[in-house]
Amino acid sequence: MGVVTRTVGEALIDILEANGVDVVFGIPGVHTVELYRGLAASNIRHITPRHEQGAGFMADGYARMTGKPGVALLITGPGVTNAITAMAQAYQDSVPMLVISGVNARASLGHGEGWLHELPDQRATMASVSRMTHTLHEPRDLPAVMQRAFTVMQGRRPGPVHIEIPTDVMDRPIDLEASAATGLSGPRAPASDIVALAEKCRRAQAPVIVCGGGAVASAKQIAALAHRLDAPVVTTVNARGLLAGDPLSVPASPSLAAVRELLAASDTVIALGTQMGPTDFDMYSDGGFPVLKDLVRVDIDPDQLTRGPAASLRILSSVDLLLDDLLQELDERDADRDGAARARTCREAVLSGLTPKMRAEIGVLEKIRDTLPGCVIVGDSTQAIYSGNLYFEAGRPKGWFNAATGFGALGYGPPSAIGASLGEPDTPVVCLVGDGGFQFSLAEIGSAKDCGANVLFLVWNNDGYGEIGTYMIECGIEPEGVTPSAPDFLKIAEAYDVPAVRLTAVDELAPALRRFADRKGPGLIEIHETNTRGATA
Repeated sequence: MGVVTRTVGEALIDILEANGVDVVFGIPGVHTVELYRGLAASNIRHITPRHEQGAGFMADGYARMTGKPGVALLITGPGVTNAITAMAQAYQDSVPMLVISGVNARASLGHGEGWLHELPDQRATMASVSRMTHTLHEPRDLPAVMQRAFTVMQGRRPGPVHIEIPTDVMDRPIDLEASAATGLSGPRAPASDIVALAEKCRRAQAPVIVCGGGAVASAKQIAALAHRLDAPVVTTVNARGLLAGDPLSVPASPSLAAVRELLAASDTVIALGTQMGPTDFDMYSDGGFPVLKDLVRVDIDPDQLTRGPAASLRILSSVDLLLDDLLQELDERDADRDGAARARTCREAVLSGLTPKMRAEIGVLEKIRDTLPGCVIVGDSTQAIYSGNLYFEAGRPKGWFNAATGFGALGYGPPSAIGASLGEPDTPVVCLVGDGGFQFSLAEIGSAKDCGANVLFLVWNNDGYGEIGTYMIECGIEPEGVTPSAPDFLKIAEAYDVPAVRLTAVDELAPALRRFADRKGPGLIEIHETNTRGATA
């Protein structure tokens, strides 16, 4: 195809398609209709959430499952401010998200005349939750700006990128050459760093590997490294399932005493793709994370390497490229370092240190995993999720993620699960959400119904904000504001023509899961913390 004249809105769709975008999430409005020109004739599917925050969370879940940027189309003003929470969650968890919004006509910007949806400075409002934000002043700049956006998302620590297009630019013509995908690999460590790390690996007598969300796409390479070094692998929340079922796996929080003891006893710790932030490494804010003897940190973001625990070796590299090079430098396993025994001891110590209530909740999670092999569990901030974040082995990579770490946004689970389902349509997705958090995004049941998402909403009902109520009591505070009433969730599901069931005992869960998995589209199961036998100790 040679040069053709398109509107900015049409050219935008062409560029998205060329970069592999096949789904976008958004609620069209008068300020964005021109961005939709050409969408119906494209191969891109449009999903309409019930709220712009839902559009952002759906884009987040889709991106986590596919590795591609989740794309949201938002109106100016309330559209973008509604999505800020979702962008902040994606920013904290390093999830690639492309937010394209309208903004008022160029001549009106900055004058404060009271135009519809006007913000004093929309771009500045978005800057704190974006890796990049840009106002498209001239149509001819669109290809370069979009290339920059995809480059930022692919070439360093991922996160949200925001591009705003004034209403008087959207319908302007642009001469567009054939769109090509933006291809860029991550940074690669110099040979000297690979040699230095390989030498540390050879000398180590008790190595441990710690993996974060930045390592989740490198499961096979991590398994190969772990077995060559005979090293236990500790996985943070966003990396769970990397070594599912492997005897070297330690699917437990580094905030727990037993995991910290494992790390402190190691003579070499290799941290791959983790920011080593407090929501994973110091979630109780006790300051007890140990000083590690020989810490090696590998990260795609140079700024991140300067934060957190001090390291003896800091390597700027994507995890996949680093492991490719390191595995070539290392010999096959030549020593027994008691890795499986050390991992098993740690796992047993973690479980024995948890409360009976937590172990019961983890048992529910394991029942879901075992009943629906290969499933994905997407969580909101609810008590069973908190227990799973302490200890739970997901059945696969990308099989466990939630909003109870990082930014910690309530209402994340339902829309994010829909996005995850659209990313892997044939995979059963279970959204584990509390009765309080579900009411932040309850209407997204309708979105799941509309798009046929295979999402099972598993409502963990504890009659309010149970986690906060417990924390108030522990702090000697009379609980207040933690018992908002909930609707009858089965009736809400019925109103959307979504099948639903309330369990009287946890033993009913597996059969219910299988029934819902055998049909297409969403479903809902309610577990009550005290009225469902076996839900908790």
